[in-house]
Amino acid sequence: MSEKLRIDKYLWAIRIFKTRTLATAACDEGKVKWNGTNVKPAKAVAIGERYDIKTPARRWNIEVTGLLQNRVTFEEAIKNYIDLTTEEDKVVNHLGTSFFTGKRHSKTGRPTKLQRRDLKDLLDPEQSQDQD
Repeated sequence: MSEKLRIDKYLWAIRIFKTRTLATAACDEGKVKWNGTNVKPAKAVAIGERYDIKTPARRWNIEVTGLLQNRVTFEEAIKNYIDLTTEEDKVVNHLGTSFFTGKRHSKTGRPTKLQRRDLKDLLDPEQSQDQD
């Protein structure tokens, strides 16, 4: 395969980034590195090159083993790179999103009207029988 492939398109095709725009933005922001230097989105990818990529979810260290022009299924995509990421970098870090936003999580908090009726029947069965 001697055709040229841009790094942003490659990262999108192997499903590291959800959109090509996100892959381009990561390159522009210096989150994609090759040999320790930042790469531009138009850099041509070659088989055997290693890239360090920082995404919001985790860090990646990959080696290119194949080139993809189009986005494919995950099972096909993982055949075109080797994930060399260390175990500590694979851990998803969500500490930044643990602050209170003022909204309750779904299915938590105050019970619904139906749940309150069931609780009332459970806690005071004599009173519920009197009403029937």
